[in-house]
Formats: sequence, structure tokens, C-alpha cells
Amino acid sequence: MTERPLCLDIESSLTGRRWLGPTPAEDRQALAISQAAEMPEIVARILARRGVAPPEAAAFLAPALRDLMPDPSSLRDMDRAASRLHRAVDGGERIAIFADYDVDGGASAALLLTWLRAAGREATLYIPDRLAEGYGPNVPAMERLGARHDLIVCVDCGTLSFEPIAAAACDVIVLDHHLAGEHLPDCAAVVNPNRQDDDAGLGHLCAAGVVFLLLVALNRLRRAAALPCPDLLALLDLVALATVADVAPLMGLNRAFVRQGLAVMGRLDRPGIAALAEIAKLKSAPNPYTLGFVFGPRVNAGGRIGAPDIGARLLATDDPNEAAALAQKLERLNTVRRAVEARIANQVLDQVEARGAEGPLVWAAGEGWHPGVVGIVASRLKEAFGRPAIVVAFDGDAGKGSGRSAGGLDLGAAIARLLAEGLIEKGGGHRAAVGLSLNRAQMEPAMARLAELVAEAGTEPERHDSLEIDGVIGAAAASPELCDRIAAAGPFGMGAPAPRIAIAEARIERFRPVGENHLALTLSDRLGGRLEAIAFRAFDSELGPALGGLGSRPVHLAGRLERDDWGGRPKAKLHVEDAALVRE
Repeated sequence: MTERPLCLDIESSLTGRRWLGPTPAEDRQALAISQAAEMPEIVARILARRGVAPPEAAAFLAPALRDLMPDPSSLRDMDRAASRLHRAVDGGERIAIFADYDVDGGASAALLLTWLRAAGREATLYIPDRLAEGYGPNVPAMERLGARHDLIVCVDCGTLSFEPIAAAACDVIVLDHHLAGEHLPDCAAVVNPNRQDDDAGLGHLCAAGVVFLLLVALNRLRRAAALPCPDLLALLDLVALATVADVAPLMGLNRAFVRQGLAVMGRLDRPGIAALAEIAKLKSAPNPYTLGFVFGPRVNAGGRIGAPDIGARLLATDDPNEAAALAQKLERLNTVRRAVEARIANQVLDQVEARGAEGPLVWAAGEGWHPGVVGIVASRLKEAFGRPAIVVAFDGDAGKGSGRSAGGLDLGAAIARLLAEGLIEKGGGHRAAVGLSLNRAQMEPAMARLAELVAEAGTEPERHDSLEIDGVIGAAAASPELCDRIAAAGPFGMGAPAPRIAIAEARIERFRPVGENHLALTLSDRLGGRLEAIAFRAFDSELGPALGGLGSRPVHLAGRLERDDWGGRPKAKLHVEDAALVRE
């Protein structure tokens, strides 16, 4: 890999990090893109970092869903699934939807419920209780549903649920994206781009993306039968929410889903989305951050803290009053979730630091921890140490845990290996996130073996001692129009990180603490340019005090440049991540 050169010659910033700029090859590519597409060089640099060739630049900035949509039939079992569900709808059969309790499961269920309602049919929604039933289909629930329904559709789960699906005594369709084993359940259809015999190349889709492709196939069947077709474009807000919240990579079709879905979501036509925006006091149109860190945690809260179906019901309802009431419930549950998460996170960090975090894997296990938040805590652990992380909650001898990957490791494959070797009782997931069940005797051997697998994979820990910069501008060049051009290269998220811009040789004209630990700044440069900036949680690190002691000394600042419409007057705003002194 080509070594990245220093950006602005910064060997050590105010937080001790090196700033790294584009490679010479990326610089040449950016120049070619800028000339071919007539765009600002800073935007061209962002595209070059993402591997976009000059002839592809225009299409990349305006991804058309119709150009990126695959034929749904390219997925294994898709035609079987669409035909069976079409027959159930046409014949008035009794349909049940069994969904996972996270955002992806809830959004997937809401997609089906909304489509079925538009087609004149209702369905039973069933989401298991995380504590009492665990993840995915279980035998008692499937037996009960099978006794009262003709068809069960499992969304965001079911690929490894052999015994529960066999117990259903009715037809079952699985729509999933989690890693599959060598064998599949015996049922009407298993549509999963990550089953071993699927070659559609769509393994990056979340479950909601798979469900949306099924609805495309269903509309095709209805069109052939001269039946009215529900509006699928109006459902893209749900696909976008699930894609971002499930941390699916924003590439190819996923990028188009999120781009188009955000446009749909911005209209706030869906009562559940409008209620979430209201309760979160959203001041501007939703963006990927909103989906991942504002809407997602609230929809997830029910599944994490004991009311698993509220999120899906919120997303599926067409009644604004019901939506408002459900959003209020989720807000209360989310407040509880945050308190529980904070308490467990402190205990987890203490345990990891006591054990030592020098190995390839970090993990923690504890009695009485709420299993609904261990996934979030594992994410915190992964971010803190830059390594794959596992957190397990024990209730007596039984442990339920979650893991998050780092450094490009396929953690789902590693957990599947533990399961095959008999080191855990249950396990599954995908590259970035997994779930597992095991007993106390298995804990230490399983983590030791997982650490070996991580080491064998050769993945490097994610480093936090450097900052990669996409480009450098002065404060005078920062404008709402430039922010819009940068945003057009998005959406940004997993697999497509938000570009980081350096503002060179600025002076701090105004320094104002905000809230408990944030910092608001007004910057200027030699050309008379002015730029507002905000450094969130600046006083939780050395950054805030260091900036406060600079006086009029010039400084470079790095962060995300975004449009700010607060107060009705659009302006550019820098979200500061780091700063460095200008060499005298």
C-alpha cells in the first residue's frame, strides 16, 4: 500500500495525531476528475479517494436507482418466494411476519405490512422478546403461528433456524442477509444474498434491501395479472433507515437506496417518521447521521428494553395519533436504555483494562448485564481499542453476547467457525456484527480461539494515531454551495466515511464553551473569510483546553464541513475533530 504523505506537514496535532493527505496517484485522479466533470477540486479529491474514475464521476454524483437495480430473480429462491407470497395474497391466506427486534427487522416487517395493506391484505406481526425468546424463530412461537396461519415470512432472521421452521407446520419464507451455513432450512424459499450458493453479488444488502427486491418481484407478478401495484418508491425511507442503522456499506445499490430514501423521508409523509422527527426535535431534513444516531436508537429501544414490537408498529402505522403515542413510548425506553448502557459500559471498560487489551481481541463478560445493550457496548469497546470486541451478559450459566468487527475482519465467519468447532452453543451474523450464545465453561476457550482466528486473519488494529484528510481549503472558500457539492458525493457512512477537510491557517476570533463539554468557534483567514465551527465533546479531551490557550496564534483545523440552515440563513459550518499549530 502506498504511504500517504503528511498533510500540511503535521507530524503531531494538538491531540498527538499525524495528518495524512491524498497519495500522488489520488492527486492525479482528482485533477482528471475535476477537469472532466468541471467540479471543485476538493469534491474531485473526495471522489478520487473513493476510487471513482473520471468518466464515472457524473453518474456517481447522481446515482439513479433504475440504473443500479438488479433483476430480483438473480437472487436464489426469489421467484419461489414471490410466487408463494403472491398466491397467498391473491387467495386471501392467513399471513404472519416473524421479524428480528432491531431496526432492520422492524423496517423489513413494516415494508411487508405496508405493501400488504396497500394490496388489501393484513398480516400478523410477531417479534420475539429478546430476554425470554432470544434471537430468531423459536419452536413454541413457530408452532403457535403455524397453527393459525397458512404462511409465515421470517425477515432478518431464519437462515439457521432449522428446528423452529420445521415445527411451523405451514409454509415458511425466509428473507435474510445473515451468513448461511452449508445447509438451509427445508421451507418454501430462503432468499439470502449471503447463502453459499448465491452468486448475485448483493451480499452487502441488509434484510430490508432484500425485502424491497421481493416487493419489486411481487409488483411484477401483480402487473402481469392486471392487478394494482403498491407504490414502492414511497417505501424507500424504510430501506434507507434500515441500511444505515444496520451499518450496511454505502456502496452500489445501498448508496442509491439511501440517497433516494432520504429524499422520500424528507417529506415526512410516513406518520412514524414524522413522529420520530417531532420527538427528537429535528430542525432540518434527515441525513445519514439522523438515521444512524437519532432515529435508529429510538426504533431499537423497544427491542433492547423489553417491548420488541413497538418500533415495527411505529414504522408501519398509517395513524398519526398512534404514531405519536408509540414514539413517546420509545423515547422513554430509549432514556432507560442510555442509563443501562452507561452503567454496563463503565464495568466493561474496567474489566478490559484490568485484563489488558494488547491482544487481537477485546472482550468482557458479566453477570446481570442487560443483553439488550451488549451490542452497543461492544461497539464502544471496538471504537475505544480499534479491535474486534465481544461483550457477553450472563444469567446464571447461560450467556448471550454480541460482537463488533474492526480492521476489515469477517467476524461472522469467525463466529461460524466457533460454532462448527462446538465452542459456542449458537452464533451467527455478518461481517460487521454478530450474536452468540454460550455457557460459562465455554467462555474462556471460545474467546481464546476467537483471538487466534483474528490473529490468523492478519487484520491490523484500527489506528487512532493518525487522521486522513481529503483536502485543504481556506476559511474564505467554505460556503453553503461547496457544502452542497460535497454532500452530493454522499451519503456517507459505513464503507464511505464522511470526507474530512482541513481549514488552513485560520485564526480563532471567538471561543465559546457550549453546554457541558462542547466548544463553539468563529474562524477567520487572511482573505477576510469567516467560518463558524463546533467541536463536540472538546473538553472531554485535550483539544478544548488547547484551543482555548492559542489566543491569536494561527491554527489548522480538520473536520467535516456541512451546511447549516439554522435560523433560515444557510452557511457553512465546520465540525472540528482536530487542530494543529501553524509552523512559524
